[in-house]
Amino acid sequence: MMKRKILTIIALLVSFSAAYAYFAGIDGKWSAMLKGPDGNEFPITYTFKTDGSTLTGTLRSSIGTFDIADGVIKGDSLWFTARVNTMNIKNKGRYYADGDSISLRVGTRLTHTTLKRGADK
Repeated sequence: MMKRKILTIIALLVSFSAAYAYFAGIDGKWSAMLKGPDGNEFPITYTFKTDGSTLTGTLRSSIGTFDIADGVIKGDSLWFTARVNTMNIKNKGRYYADGDSISLRVGTRLTHTTLKRGADK
């Protein structure tokens, strides 16, 4: 009985560590071109930092640098809010196992972009 409990705890710790290592790969700079409501594209850069299942960081665009809040990572999915001036823009994405792209839906307009990892992780 005691041996089974110890093995279960070890299995859980290994699973948690593997999941944490998987998403530690999201840390760093990610860039994309985002299409605005007027159809024009503009560059954006996200800098992500993970701590367990918590995601924080910044969003940089031509209008400034803004904080990322309420960030969560679960499985291969991520959610966060970009606080741009007086707006809170919800973002939802998926991190791909190859580690070089994140598919991201920005705001309620269903704008979609693919982030690529920057050269300086």
